[in-house]
Amino acid sequence: MQRPLRDASPMVADSAFVSEMAYLIGDVAVDERASIWPFVCCRADGAPVDIGQETNVQEFTMLHGATLGDEVTVGHNAVVDFATVEDHSLVGMHSAVLRGATVESNCIVAANTVVLQDQTIPEGHLAYGTPAETKPLSDAQLDEISRTHEHYVELGQEYGEAEQFE
Repeated sequence: MQRPLRDASPMVADSAFVSEMAYLIGDVAVDERASIWPFVCCRADGAPVDIGQETNVQEFTMLHGATLGDEVTVGHNAVVDFATVEDHSLVGMHSAVLRGATVESNCIVAANTVVLQDQTIPEGHLAYGTPAETKPLSDAQLDEISRTHEHYVELGQEYGEAEQFE
């Protein structure tokens, strides 16, 4: 469902896939070849929600006033609340990125991690634990970000094409 709020309506690129069971309200922008899966909530009631090109947001995730760069993966049941996740990063399942936090480019936030308010995860690092600690990513971990993002671009396109025949 897509709804206007305060004179702003969601804007979704034609090549993006947004599940009919996702909820987008207000100033939400979904860029080219992005995918928004069932039961995702994008609330732009305090700040815009911007979802970059080829970014995927998986089931049961809450984005509230969030900015996601290009080629980002946000795993199932994550929360990004008034925070930023920069390009080519992955936020693992059941993780939270809290108000004012920044996950820089080429990062992984491990499953069940809490990135604290105003915390910055430096480029090329793995964040893990509660509160998040960091260590540099390996080449294999960087490759995993690419493999995951590419898989969801293909899957989103497949789902989008299937919707055209309903």
